[in-house]
Amino acid sequence: MPTTIQLSHKTKSLISTFGSKEDTYDTIVMRLYDIAVKDQLRELLLSSKDALSLDEARKLINE
Repeated sequence: MPTTIQLSHKTKSLISTFGSKEDTYDTIVMRLYDIAVKDQLRELLLSSKDALSLDEARKLINE
């Protein structure tokens, strides 16, 4: 069921730059959402927090 959200004219204009004439705002927002999710996953996977270097991992395996 469609819903209405309020956006400033500037925000609406900026969002529309991510689509073509054939795209709906729903399509554009879903595309942006997919990109954001992939970016968050990439940041999580590439985070150095709690990561081991290859040498550290080899030492743990050989212990």
